Amino acid sequence: MMHGMENGGAGCGFVVVPVLGWRKAGEEKEEDANGDYVKLKDDDVEEGYGRVADIGEAVGPASSSSSSSSSSPSSRCSRCWYSIWWWAKLILLVGFVSVLAAVFFKWIGPFFMDKEIIPAINWETKTFSRPVLALLVFGSVALFPTLLLPSSPSMWVAGMTFGYGYGFLLIIGAVIIGVSLPYFIGSLFHHKIQGLLERYPKRASLIRLAGEGNCFNQFRAVALIRISPFPYIIYNYCAVATDVKYVPYLLGSLVGMVPETFLTLYTGILIKTLADASHDRRALSAPQIILNLVGFCATVATTVVVTIYAKRRLKELQKEEELLLQ
Repeated sequence: MMHGMENGGAGCGFVVVPVLGWRKAGEEKEEDANGDYVKLKDDDVEEGYGRVADIGEAVGPASSSSSSSSSSPSSRCSRCWYSIWWWAKLILLVGFVSVLAAVFFKWIGPFFMDKEIIPAINWETKTFSRPVLALLVFGSVALFPTLLLPSSPSMWVAGMTFGYGYGFLLIIGAVIIGVSLPYFIGSLFHHKIQGLLERYPKRASLIRLAGEGNCFNQFRAVALIRISPFPYIIYNYCAVATDVKYVPYLLGSLVGMVPETFLTLYTGILIKTLADASHDRRALSAPQIILNLVGFCATVATTVVVTIYAKRRLKELQKEEELLLQ
């Protein structure tokens, strides 16, 4: 006995399948005039008998295996093309960046060196002594974040003038004041800052991690936020709204600022080296070029790796916090 379509209508959504002595629970059975047919919808066919699309299409496990075998080469081909396209885009991007870098170092860089950077360095060295310059750098790094002004140029000057050792100590000492002043000023506007954070719950959830757990958890969250691309100046004022303690906030900020501090110091040292070479009208030697390039790439790569790790850890902490709240 066969299941069949009523009146042979193609638009009725019924297919012809052999009766195997079973039907789904609760299925209504209807016989025609001869008592030899029942009505069965497409979606009622068991998965073991494959997909039935049209009249006359094979019904059974064989059709399912044949369709999967026919679709596997196409899926492999699509994955292959996707891989080729991804590598092609990567090669184009690297080539474009290389051309931009060559143009910058060949024409744009020397122009700015001669017209802007070298005159600024000469004016700085003739106008200020090293102690006065140290006070200016310290004051700008300490006060500019409170005034919502960037302090990276001052860090470059510290690298150009004092190098890694004294420059690092100078910046870290100023950072202590630079992150503390906004913290205490923000405590005066605690409720207003909380109201602002409630308008942006997704971004606020990241900041609120710093106020959860014990002192070590707060220290770790603050350090990861400082390393991540979250705006440095904004977090100085928003941190107090998360109820983070001052000591974990300060220590986490100092540790999290280390990669950025070394990157800005190295940038200043590199600018000074290129400016000296341009001023003396001499080209850098091959070892100098190699050392500068390797140092710059290593510094940038380290900063990127640490930043990516910090972002992943922050996401993991967010997921753990969400699970605890559920």
